[in-house]
Amino acid sequence: MKITGVEAIPFAIPYRKPLTFASGEVHVAEHVLVRVHTDDGVVGIAEAPPRPFTYGETQDGVVAVIRKIFAPQVIGLNLWQREVIHARLGRTVGNPVAKAAIDMAVWDALGRTLDIQVTELLGGYTDRMRVSHMLGFDEPAAMVAEAEKMRDVHGITTFKVKVGRRPVELDVAVVRALREALGEGAELYIDGNRGWTASESAAAMKQMADLNLLFAEELCPADDVLGRRWLVSHIDVPFIADESVPTPADVTREVLGGSATAISIKTARTGFTGSQRVHHLAEGLGLEVVMGNQIDSQLGSMCSVVFGAAYRLTSRRAGELSNFLDMSDDLLTEPLEICGGELTIRPGAGLGVDLDPDKLARYRQDI
Repeated sequence: MKITGVEAIPFAIPYRKPLTFASGEVHVAEHVLVRVHTDDGVVGIAEAPPRPFTYGETQDGVVAVIRKIFAPQVIGLNLWQREVIHARLGRTVGNPVAKAAIDMAVWDALGRTLDIQVTELLGGYTDRMRVSHMLGFDEPAAMVAEAEKMRDVHGITTFKVKVGRRPVELDVAVVRALREALGEGAELYIDGNRGWTASESAAAMKQMADLNLLFAEELCPADDVLGRRWLVSHIDVPFIADESVPTPADVTREVLGGSATAISIKTARTGFTGSQRVHHLAEGLGLEVVMGNQIDSQLGSMCSVVFGAAYRLTSRRAGELSNFLDMSDDLLTEPLEICGGELTIRPGAGLGVDLDPDKLARYRQDI
């Protein structure tokens, strides 16, 4: 069970259509596959999806920091020494998705070694999650059509709507069109990716007061300290902190400072070990939690559902698990399927998924 090697393999798979939002636009999944090898011949896998416009990480940077900094610090450790691994990676500031991918690959290797599902190792609450689909910027008719397709084909009835454009009326019109088309049976919430000011956010929320929104997420910048606190105190839906809470310490500051009343957990950002810490903190503080998405591929989406299904709190709400549907291809041997609005964990050990070597050879960028 000793770690003998850590690989960081860059790969790129185009999206069928770009996802556009207030802080950026994504056309290609330029991600990094991480593989952790052990002396027993077991290989654990995970994915690092860099988001330069959010955390400053790039594909090249993730590969470099794993190969040059992180791999030498974990090689020789035992898979059971997850706290040691977490502490050693934590000595380097930043690089959240690189750290998270190593952590999750270690958990996958441990599950494969013990012939146990990772979700059972974590908590084992359920084997599935309801799915929320993320809708990027577009005209109202196009966003309604996409939502209706997701409902009719995959049974999805929860939608996260990207907002943050100026003037705010553009996004208000979209959300109103979605509510009118989908009816009250659909759950809608909005995500501003810090695109509005506090005053713009308040005005938009007032205009949408009759639309029965589930949440509002990161409508304005977290460093607008007083404005954000004022906004959170004046809206009547839970305010989700996402990019502003990459660590448990950030969760504590945002929530106790009055800048958020709910949080998004992203395994792509905090791995399984860090996500456990965030989950337990949220549970203790009585916060609403959603499982977020880093525009993950199928491997990253499975990591999200494996963690989210492990706990009652994180499985209560629909998780953002469907963006892989917009990718033109993937690396898994058996593609994930969303049926009846749910994504189910695979029965195998570890994460329960395996890589197609031919597809990896086709899309990897380092050969």
